[in-house]
Amino acid sequence: MYSVGDYLVHPGQGVCQVKDVTSGSQAVYQLLPIGKRHPVHISFPVANESRLRPVLSREEARQIIDDYPTIEVERFQARNNSLEEEHYRAEMRQGTCLDSVRVLKTFRLRIEELSARNKKPPVAYERILKEARERSCAELAVALDCTPDDVVMLFRRSMGEEPGEN
Repeated sequence: MYSVGDYLVHPGQGVCQVKDVTSGSQAVYQLLPIGKRHPVHISFPVANESRLRPVLSREEARQIIDDYPTIEVERFQARNNSLEEEHYRAEMRQGTCLDSVRVLKTFRLRIEELSARNKKPPVAYERILKEARERSCAELAVALDCTPDDVVMLFRRSMGEEPGEN
């Protein structure tokens, strides 16, 4: 059971902080999503606690960032962008932070490849990239006790890029 102040990952909302736990026959967590523009408190039944997962440890977060250059990209492709988007969103909701980072890397590369051929990437690719970036950076930032911008800088360093580069 989680306690007040703990950070956890909600399947739909991403990283949340436990603000209150009500007890009784209908025990409920009061969760506040982290890093959202207009966060709204979420009531989540303690009985469904198995759908929540703890935020990674500091060591796991460091390992993901260090391993980023060698993380394999996803090879899944559907017959249309809508099915692809559905697949990858489900993977981010049900998976780990590493899964979100893998999706982020996949769509970053797909968008770069299309742009290199002077093609405009599908809007769905941009949406998936944005969601993967937000989910992974928020969780890594909480695990490393830093800001999402600091996480981006750590990824750039792991790729051998200088902080001033884009």
